[in-house]
Amino acid sequence: MSVVLAALTSDPNLLRCELHRLAGQVLVQTEPRANAVGVGAYAQDEVLLRRFSSAEGEPSLVGLAPPGESEALLFHASRLPVGASLEENTQPFRSRRWLFAHQGSVSGFDELRASLLASLPEHLQRQVHGATDSEVLFALFLRQLRDVGRTDDPRLEAEVSGRLLADTAREVIKRSVDAGIPRASTLNLVATNGSVLVACRFGEEPLFYSRLEGGAECEPCGVTASSPESQPAVGAHRRRRTVVVASHLKRPGSWVELPRGTTLAVGMDLQVHLLNGG
Repeated sequence: MSVVLAALTSDPNLLRCELHRLAGQVLVQTEPRANAVGVGAYAQDEVLLRRFSSAEGEPSLVGLAPPGESEALLFHASRLPVGASLEENTQPFRSRRWLFAHQGSVSGFDELRASLLASLPEHLQRQVHGATDSEVLFALFLRQLRDVGRTDDPRLEAEVSGRLLADTAREVIKRSVDAGIPRASTLNLVATNGSVLVACRFGEEPLFYSRLEGGAECEPCGVTASSPESQPAVGAHRRRRTVVVASHLKRPGSWVELPRGTTLAVGMDLQVHLLNGG
């Protein structure tokens, strides 16, 4: 099973600090070990996307942080079959400012693939380069955004993008039912454009979320409980807030399991909205 981790933070300068806080809470590698790792982040108007092979050992969580500041991060690790192209099949997938990852599988995908692709406009069909069901799911989500004219809208509301992500999962589920495919799909979908973070859970596999509040201590920045309040870093670390979505935990702690059929939607105000239905 693949691993997904996503974060949206109030202070792009402190994303690396938040990843350090998460190191003892989340897993970014499972058995069998992933051999394809991808991580996407943002540098102002630029989207940064790295893909690399990681067949041995666990990637460093802090090492996933981009070199500069970023409001959001999306990480995915999976095991690709022998011969599959790392560049074409490694998540997260990117289109313009959108990053997308899928944990799970579409049951009966070989049977559904042609009809799913046929439902896409030509320009989105051309964007599907690999063989994964996940890339087709991303194209379906992009079609949902295009149909309401919100693909590149910087004011896109988190709740709207969350509903469109859930509609993507529900469309695939309906097509599976109509095709008589007996086994249920696992559709844990996560997407961000750097301003919103949305995630939905459709299937048995769990998906968790947590809201990290500010704190006065940060080992990477050398901020301790005895650091003077006049130090600018102290105030910045106290004010930071981050919402994180993760598929695999080391310990549950303050994490909340997203109920099946529920979508999480978070905007830059870092308020968590749960959308039910499905």
